Amino acid sequence: MARKIILDCDPGHDDAIAMLLAHGNPDIELVAVTTVVGNQTLEKVTRNALSVARIAGITDVPFAAGCPRPLVRNIETAGDIHGETGLDGPVLPDPTCVLDERHAVDLIIDTVMSHEPGEITIVPTAGLTNIALAARKEPRIVERVREVVLMGGGYHEGNWSAVAEFNIVIDPEAAHIVFNAGWQVTMVGLDLTHQALATPEVAERIAALGTKPAKFVEELLEFFGTTYRDHQGFESPPVHDPCAVAYVIDPDVMTVRRAPVDIELTGTLTKGMTVTDFRAPAPADCRTQVAVKLDHGRFWDLVVDALERMGDPELIGENPQKPGDVLA
Repeated sequence: MARKIILDCDPGHDDAIAMLLAHGNPDIELVAVTTVVGNQTLEKVTRNALSVARIAGITDVPFAAGCPRPLVRNIETAGDIHGETGLDGPVLPDPTCVLDERHAVDLIIDTVMSHEPGEITIVPTAGLTNIALAARKEPRIVERVREVVLMGGGYHEGNWSAVAEFNIVIDPEAAHIVFNAGWQVTMVGLDLTHQALATPEVAERIAALGTKPAKFVEELLEFFGTTYRDHQGFESPPVHDPCAVAYVIDPDVMTVRRAPVDIELTGTLTKGMTVTDFRAPAPADCRTQVAVKLDHGRFWDLVVDALERMGDPELIGENPQKPGDVLA
């Protein structure tokens, strides 16, 4: 049976690819998409999510906007990597679907509570504000969620600082709630995602598909590759967020290791660090694990296959709503 997931995201170039992978893979049923401030402001990333939905032909999934700021901290975005819109590079179509009237936190809670225990997997690829608030507002979701597979953190690597990753450090208090809630958490962090490089060979495979979604991904990788080369010195860009979706589809796409993980909240130099304890075998009650090694070929096979299965959906709607109407 297809795994039912809620994708909580802040598109973002790699979030967009994660959405396409989730929609195009037959082993995933995308039951909701929620957005949160992160790579850009909430309004911008929400519009991006709806534009990606139009490109992919996603028409039967509720989309809801969530938290416009972290729990405690000031807003911090990633314009240096994702640009002024959060999805700079491609020309995005105007959205045609209207947002669900519910707040993202309520959509998450309603979706989990309306399914049987163990049916829903939550896949956050952004800051964890929405997920933390959902767990606080309705604690019963913790025992009903199958697992949380998140892109964030890193047991050895950082990108916001020497030891902290962006998705965690922009709302470390939310991350602390999520990692300590009591559900199963798989952390797909930078140690793993820095292996998911979109090499020239990968880009050629995607371009060869010749479809509109594939062309969109090609343009995403071109812009993303330039900013990663200029700002972080990567020859090929690491595509982080689809790795979390890929793990849900095929756990054998990566090796994971069970270990206790907690979040540093107060360190002067280590704020937002996902402190991972490898000193001894994980205790029997450990509910966290971290991704270690990626099967690069197997991962990109999943992405290319999803794009191929998606084909070339028609852009839906002759008279698209203006973004202000969609986000009203």
